[in-house]
Amino acid sequence: MRGTVLKGVALVALVAILTTGCATMEANPKTTIGAVGGGTVGGLIAAAAGGSPAVIAASVVGGILVGGLVGNLLDERDKKMAAEAAQKALESAPTGKPVAWNNPDSGHAGTVTPVKTYQTASGKHCREYETNVTIDGKQEKAFGKACRQPDGSWQIDNS
Repeated sequence: MRGTVLKGVALVALVAILTTGCATMEANPKTTIGAVGGGTVGGLIAAAAGGSPAVIAASVVGGILVGGLVGNLLDERDKKMAAEAAQKALESAPTGKPVAWNNPDSGHAGTVTPVKTYQTASGKHCREYETNVTIDGKQEKAFGKACRQPDGSWQIDNS
C-alpha cells in the first residue's frame, strides 16, 4: 500500500508541475517548488502517520495550496492547520462560508472558502475555492478547483 501512496503523491506532484506551467516556473520558481514540495510533503506526512486515503489526499491538497502560496514562510504547524482547514472547507463548509485557521505561535492565519459547488456532466462533484493566507501582515490569495474522487478523497483539478 505504501508504494501506491507514494506513486499517488508523485503523480499529484507531477500534475502540479505540469499545470503550473514553465512560464510560472521561470517567473517565480519558489512558488512552483513550494507547491510541489508542499503537496509531496503533505502526502508523505499523512501516509507516514497511517492516514486514510482521504486524509492523505487532503494533506496533498493542503500542501499544494499552502506550498504554492507561501512556500517556506509557514512552519509545520501552519501547514497542518491550513491543510485541515482545506479538508473541512471542501468536505462540509457551505458555499461562501470561510473555514479559518490561526496559529498564535507564528502569527500566521488564513481561510479556505468554497465559492462554487457543482456536478460535472460526467457526475463528478467539484468545488471551486479561494484561499487567503496572511503572513507578517501581507495577504496572499489564490483560487483553485477540487473534485471528489470515487474513494471519497478530493483531488485538485486544474482543467
